[in-house]
Amino acid sequence: MSEISEILPSYLTSATPEQKKIFFQVLVCLSSVDGHTDDEEIDYITKMAHNYNITDFTEICDYAHADEVIANVKVINNRPLALELLREMCTLAHVDNVLSDEETLFIGKIGLAMGIEIEKIEQISQWIVEHIIWREQAKLIFEEKK
Repeated sequence: MSEISEILPSYLTSATPEQKKIFFQVLVCLSSVDGHTDDEEIDYITKMAHNYNITDFTEICDYAHADEVIANVKVINNRPLALELLREMCTLAHVDNVLSDEETLFIGKIGLAMGIEIEKIEQISQWIVEHIIWREQAKLIFEEKK
């Protein structure tokens, strides 16, 4: 999914340390909200954190519960950064090719906590799904092998 990050600007680079911390805590929480964390999800979060020079995962992984993360996400009060977080959440939720009800609900709660309208959350989610379909079609058309 890295090509999405290549075509859109990142607001995470100018986020405060507190915003960066909660950004990644949200991703970590999302990866386990359905009861299990897949290797693909951990790899995605790890690579993303590496791209932003985040090496201390103890602070990122230090959260008590999804409700606490939802309450804390309000520090992301910058709309472009909030939209970027939702984009990354939707991408992460599809990394393991299984979008659970728990993941969908958590994404919605996070978006609403940041003041993002449900219609915008759905729009971002649909855009990610269309991107996945587009990539898979390209593999078929151009006869790419994994």
